[in-house]
Amino acid sequence: MIDGLVAGRLMGEASRRVDKAGRGYVVARVLARNRVDDEYIVNVIAFDEAPAAALLALADGDALSLAGGLTPKVWVDKQGVARPSLDMVAARVLSAGDGG
Repeated sequence: MIDGLVAGRLMGEASRRVDKAGRGYVVARVLARNRVDDEYIVNVIAFDEAPAAALLALADGDALSLAGGLTPKVWVDKQGVARPSLDMVAARVLSAGDGG
């Protein structure tokens, strides 16, 4: 896993889930862009309460920054084109609503 920082916008709403052992976690998707406007989908999972609560407090389209472990992946779109994506285990979530 790579330590990383990602800035982007929330895609849809974050959702709380529960694993088979009864432990809660939150999942979300973030759309991030690089300097030449290439888009990357970041699949985010948060196990700790602070980043989980921060994700749940955001709405679709809200800007945020994430810190945590990154795993690069590839997915294939409907046209059969391979596209990059990232999986992130969020350790920190920052947004404009944090108030600095």
